[in-house]
Amino acid sequence: MPTPTWMTFFTTLAITLGVALAVLIVVAVAARVAGRRKEWPKALITGARHPFRLLVIVVALWISVRLAFPEPDAKKVVTHVLLIAGIASGAWFVGALASFALNATLSRYPTDTPDNKLARRMHTQLAIVRRLAIVVIVILAIGSILLTFPGVQAVGTSLLASAGLVSIIAGLAAQSTLANVFAGVQLAFSDAIRVEDVVIVENEWGRIEEITLTYVVVHLWDDRRMVLPSTHFTTKPFQNWTRDSSELLGAVEFDLDWGVSPAAMREELDRVLKRTELWDERASVLQVTDAIGGLVRVRILVTAIDAPTLFDLRCFIREEMVEWMMRHTGGLPRQRVELVEAVPVAVAKPKTEPVGLFTGDAAAQGRASQFTTPITLPGAAAEPVRTDDGS
Repeated sequence: MPTPTWMTFFTTLAITLGVALAVLIVVAVAARVAGRRKEWPKALITGARHPFRLLVIVVALWISVRLAFPEPDAKKVVTHVLLIAGIASGAWFVGALASFALNATLSRYPTDTPDNKLARRMHTQLAIVRRLAIVVIVILAIGSILLTFPGVQAVGTSLLASAGLVSIIAGLAAQSTLANVFAGVQLAFSDAIRVEDVVIVENEWGRIEEITLTYVVVHLWDDRRMVLPSTHFTTKPFQNWTRDSSELLGAVEFDLDWGVSPAAMREELDRVLKRTELWDERASVLQVTDAIGGLVRVRILVTAIDAPTLFDLRCFIREEMVEWMMRHTGGLPRQRVELVEAVPVAVAKPKTEPVGLFTGDAAAQGRASQFTTPITLPGAAAEPVRTDDGS
């Protein structure tokens, strides 16, 4: 076989590039014709156009080099580089096809419908499948590229022999990461939470915005985002308000005076509900749930199609009933104070006992007289001594 020359190589290169260009033109024309009747060819062209073009060009270059490259020493290097480029572009093209297939499936399940439970489930599961597919494609592409190197092929047997030990070490080192990955897959396919589910987590109200392999993003009611690891939803309790359906029952409570009329409040509640479209007409109840401590507790139960609508309905009922209470003051809370006239109470005076040096019986009085009678001193004229009582 004669040795190829540069002229032969460029001729072969022109032919292969011409064939590649013809293939691209044919595919583009066929896709445009099909896109006039259906929508999916346009999405396919948009997602896979660039990786397909790159793959065709790389394959054409690889064929040209393999057939007619004139430098034997550089041929192996160029062929190896083009092979790596072909594997990378092929992985890109396969990933684009997988994304297109999953997006086409998702388009059959719109979430802007009243009953979108199945659609939210499919969106959640297919989002996880897309991420898993991309991860698998990338891993296979990297592995295929590494296997093109002779050194990697030589150590392949030893790597497989020690795969058990390596897997144990890797599992221990990435225990938390792997736990989140498995938890993300579990959440997607166990139907515990779905995209757009309304949840109460960490005492915060929000919607599930995104579910990934390792974390979940919750869009809170005030436009904050709470990012939680996937294991949080598999190890800790949380509330899912849209697990089976989005319909909810809510309560509005009032502490009112004993003068309130529950019958009149029921009539006003019926008039309030007829003026709004927030109520889904499933249930409306007004009950007196407590009547102690000087106040009467009235509870109103109403239903709505979803959590945001129920919140607005409860606020609307609360405002309307407060306005009605302002016009009918019999039910406004009051604090009552009862004034009672004081009754005089007779108090007996205690008996007074004589106070002296000795008090008590007659013997004690005799002993006391020995200290209170006049005393005559020896050798002195007796003079009368007056006592304190004048005697």
